[in-house]
Amino acid sequence: MDFPDWTDGHDARDDQASDLTRRLLLRRGLIGLLALSWGGWREVGAQTAGSDRDSTETSSSGGTEGVYEGKIVLGMSAAFSGPSRGLGSELYRGAKSYFNHVNDNGGVGGRQIVFKLYDDGYQPVPCVKNTMRLMLEDHVFLLFGYVGTPTVTRALPLLKKFQDERVYLFFPFTGAQPQREPPYGDFAFNLRASYRQETAGLVDNFVRTGRERIAVFYQADAYGRSGWAGVRAAIEAHGEHIAGEATYRRGQRFTGSMRRQVEILQKASPDAVICIGSYAACAAFARDAIDLGLKVPIANLSFVGSENLLHLLSEGRDDAETYTRYLVNSQVVPSYEDTSIPAVREYRELMARYNPAVPEELVKESYSPFERSFVSLEGFLDAKLMTEILRRLGNRPNRAGLEDAVFSVRDFDLGIGEKVSFGPDRRQGLQTVYYTVVQDGRFVTLNDWESWLS
Repeated sequence: MDFPDWTDGHDARDDQASDLTRRLLLRRGLIGLLALSWGGWREVGAQTAGSDRDSTETSSSGGTEGVYEGKIVLGMSAAFSGPSRGLGSELYRGAKSYFNHVNDNGGVGGRQIVFKLYDDGYQPVPCVKNTMRLMLEDHVFLLFGYVGTPTVTRALPLLKKFQDERVYLFFPFTGAQPQREPPYGDFAFNLRASYRQETAGLVDNFVRTGRERIAVFYQADAYGRSGWAGVRAAIEAHGEHIAGEATYRRGQRFTGSMRRQVEILQKASPDAVICIGSYAACAAFARDAIDLGLKVPIANLSFVGSENLLHLLSEGRDDAETYTRYLVNSQVVPSYEDTSIPAVREYRELMARYNPAVPEELVKESYSPFERSFVSLEGFLDAKLMTEILRRLGNRPNRAGLEDAVFSVRDFDLGIGEKVSFGPDRRQGLQTVYYTVVQDGRFVTLNDWESWLS
């Protein structure tokens, strides 16, 4: 599939990241391994960011492949700083609430599940460094809960390079294709539905309700390109074309202006706009769209972080409904307000009981977490399934058995109404996409598109 020319908004940092990745592989992956065997690296050890409860000792005494006496170590590189810090923070909090529950009830086979955490700020270069350190120095059992396409796409080549060590990435917070297809699909397992499924669902519902001129606002990087490709494929399946498109550079804050992007799309006279971006930039776009009179449905994918988006558009405003009336967000987990769902009740109980916080040493900017969010619910479900997989490894867990443990998951009930299954040709557990709109200052499930658009 062809991609557009990135004359407006291409981020040169991606090219720099690619160059640095190659240099790191040469220096750390090749030269370093000539000097030290993999077993030698295991004796290096490193103390890294994490709370007291998360701290680990990666020493050679009784530890192998991230499994130590009394603990299993998971490695996570995510955005805990920068304009997307809410995503890493919420995903971690949801996962940690479930792992805390598991640990308080004896762990898995008597072992506590602990994190080795690093902040990458949703930037590729730090993610590459963190991944190298997690694999080569911290010797974690597996990688878990990475946040974002631009970071994950830089980490995947490292997993392929060290494939003999069988270091897998579990349940990244991205619906992009690279970890779902060759050459990197064999090194990752996904729980959430894909961006292709999210964008197809949005397009189908817009077209079905007579809104055929669909424009796209997207982040000029791997994430944005993945979503853009999904929108284009879905629109072309209906015999239409993207009505207009505008991009922005990764890392934009809500205080920045998106007037130029809005003006570009206004010229296309769209019936709807699908946004593929992070919450700060998408909130800025929605704000400027309303201010400039582009009052059409504005859709966002699950990655946006709905509560963070809503908070930015609503905080301190008496007219918040004006800026949220046209929002429709796709989600890959059900509503955390629906207490008829068993896993939602469990999530709400454990989040209230533990209310986990990001370790202080990772907090570089203030962030006020949400009591509940779609992102933390996703992290919670990720952790619940991860725990089940670890249990299936038995009393002597090792990386060599991970694939078989995952593939043994067939029709597993996570408690959300959709059974989870994996297999050699099925490395994504869930397929359902949900839709939400803002009502009374919160996102609620959308069941009737015709009524909402009328």
